[in-house]
Amino acid sequence: MNIQNRISLCDGWEFSPVWSEAFLHGEGEAEAVRLPHQVQDLPLHYASTDQYERICGYRKALRLPEQAVGKRVFLQFDGAAHIASVFLNGKELCKHYGGYTAFRVELTGLLQPGGEGLLAVRLDSTENPEIPPFGYVIDYLTYSGLYREVWLELRPQDYIEDLYVTTPSTRELEARVSVAGRPRPVRLTVWDTGSRCLASAEGPVRFRLQVPGAEPWSPADPKLYLCRAELLDDDGSVLDAVEERVGFRTAEFRADGFYLNGEKLFLRGLNRHQSFPYIGYAAPAHLQREDARILKEELACNAVRTSHYPQSQHFLDACDELGLVVFTEFPGWQHVGDARWKEHALHTLEEMILQYRNHSSIVLWGVRINESQDDDEFYTRSNAIAHRLDPSRATSGVRYLQKSHLLEDVYAFNDFSHTGSNPGALPKSQVTPDMSKALLISECNGHMFPTKTYDNWEKRQEHALRHARVQNAAGASGEHAGCFGWCMFDYATHKDFGSGDRICYHGVLDSFRNPKLAAALYASQGEAPVLELGSSLDIGDYPAGNIPSIYAFTNADEVDLYKNDHFVASFRSKGWDGLKHGPVLIDDLIGDLLRTQEGFSPKKAEVVRKLLNELKKTGPSNITAAMKLRMGYGVVRYGLTVKQVADLYGKYVGNWGGEATRWRFDAKRGGRVIASRTCSPGSVLHAEIRCSETVLTEADTYDVAAVRIRILDEHGNIAPYAQLPVRLEASGAVSLVGPDTVTAEGGCCGCYLRSEGASGNGSLRITVQGMEPIVLYFEVRKETRV
Repeated sequence: MNIQNRISLCDGWEFSPVWSEAFLHGEGEAEAVRLPHQVQDLPLHYASTDQYERICGYRKALRLPEQAVGKRVFLQFDGAAHIASVFLNGKELCKHYGGYTAFRVELTGLLQPGGEGLLAVRLDSTENPEIPPFGYVIDYLTYSGLYREVWLELRPQDYIEDLYVTTPSTRELEARVSVAGRPRPVRLTVWDTGSRCLASAEGPVRFRLQVPGAEPWSPADPKLYLCRAELLDDDGSVLDAVEERVGFRTAEFRADGFYLNGEKLFLRGLNRHQSFPYIGYAAPAHLQREDARILKEELACNAVRTSHYPQSQHFLDACDELGLVVFTEFPGWQHVGDARWKEHALHTLEEMILQYRNHSSIVLWGVRINESQDDDEFYTRSNAIAHRLDPSRATSGVRYLQKSHLLEDVYAFNDFSHTGSNPGALPKSQVTPDMSKALLISECNGHMFPTKTYDNWEKRQEHALRHARVQNAAGASGEHAGCFGWCMFDYATHKDFGSGDRICYHGVLDSFRNPKLAAALYASQGEAPVLELGSSLDIGDYPAGNIPSIYAFTNADEVDLYKNDHFVASFRSKGWDGLKHGPVLIDDLIGDLLRTQEGFSPKKAEVVRKLLNELKKTGPSNITAAMKLRMGYGVVRYGLTVKQVADLYGKYVGNWGGEATRWRFDAKRGGRVIASRTCSPGSVLHAEIRCSETVLTEADTYDVAAVRIRILDEHGNIAPYAQLPVRLEASGAVSLVGPDTVTAEGGCCGCYLRSEGASGNGSLRITVQGMEPIVLYFEVRKETRV
């Protein structure tokens, strides 16, 4: 990244939903906007492409600063969806095809320092079949607008055009420097976070440095260093400088899996879109980085796939810092177009690799259009581009086809074979045509079992279990490099997909990043204490009031169950060889109670416990002959009467008509309780508010805080039936993004707060029906860039 004279151009834009010649020349009405910008805020439900597909315009008065004297001047757009024509004073400078990679245009000589011109952008946000991912149906909304940042860069006449860094070993660095203008010597240095120089060399453009003080980058310890390239004048002074962060790591896909720094690492992660409620793609740095934090810290993932296009540099920066291994790919969804379409696709692939190849987190390039059919000529070219521009990384391509042509280094397969009762994943021999190359599950579950926050407990639990079964099968196989679940959160989609409201409810989080039960499966693979239950154990949720077996999702060694403070039984995870912490089956709600509460002998308690648990499965009206024999044995051996058995059934199984039961689950690790859950009918609800930040910083652009809202009962459990209205009122230096009244769907909702260009204080008042209002306070700081 250029570290000299990079100036944000995110403020001072005007927007028109309709492009015209008058707009191009500074005439007509226009709306003042700031970037990132989406052409229109969209509803959470029932969003349509008709609301944002258009040919629209952006314009801005552009004044070159005085320090541009003698400099080369470049204008960079980080993301413009999807065909952008750039004009200065009515003259077209360039046209860029593709909304997911950055592009730049040189302004040198077109505008004098201190002078002012009119910059305009004609933006085609329609689904133009000339470019990917368009041409057929797509299972996600592609949104619109100048949705990433825009920059002005001032460079010397001779400058560093590119710095490409790789690490052949965990203590060795290779760098290639591209210089525009007259060839000059380059000084390359490597620095640690304490600004200590670890290695240095001078030369022309290629370097190979030993860095003995470097420590390896990994998900557990993502050490980053700074590589600085300086272009030197004849007198040794620095003309230009470029810096890139680097993690010293090696990444290799072998036949039996993925190896990071020579050690096998199973990639357990989720797929991520870059979209957000209301604003689509138009999210500034903080929201992008927050998604990476949620993946790593809340979901305990060590990997992410950026489906199905290159995503924000801010997100990738956070992946570098947090230690998230990344699989990224060029844009597309199933469809491969004509020759012109393919040329645009390959050009975008080149842009992606050149712009993203210095991210240490990226270990795999996707060089095949997601879920497309075989096209050997096209994919031979795409592989060659990737290997030429970045020989340090493997290539792959996501397909749903078994035994398709494998031109890449890794067979990435969307394994949707699991339907609930069959094996979690197909064996490698049934999937790939080349057993000598790695196999990676790039998607699983998703559309196979869409689940909403307000679905019944059986579906929410089964959703979590399906993720568990596939991750377990892949992890235990010894032949999968990793498994990426579909997907991180619910997202808006086209009318051809999703539920009736055009939402794909495929996420382990909802659209606002509130966790569903399936999120606990991923979180439980980490070390932070986790305990979530598959059901609330309210008898009204079960036929005839019979509580069936449920699962606990936890990373504890065991779970102790108590009924009204009386110990029932202890449970451990069993049969999950491919998970560090598999779900715990809670299949006995009687346990020791017959012995401790009824005074039964151990043998009598065991006979009656088994009988009652069998009755629980069938119900008292469906007693089998075998059960009658066991009941008869109990009557004869222990003097039980039919009435006594019926009473015990009502007390320990039916629980109907008596006082509400209070169940407590204690998750224990090393004999110590690390988490506890109480399940009992709740009546006192409260709102849990999680805000991503309360200090917003106005820097290169505005800042946005994410606010997640959940309705919980007095025991801290989600209240899934609390479909309550939530009123949102912002004041002061922050404004509300989206509507001021929302619904807590399945007890969950959220909102976003945006800074408005000035420092100061602001607040958000959250009012949920029947609860005392909650007020969040925010500070907005304005950062001055020199």
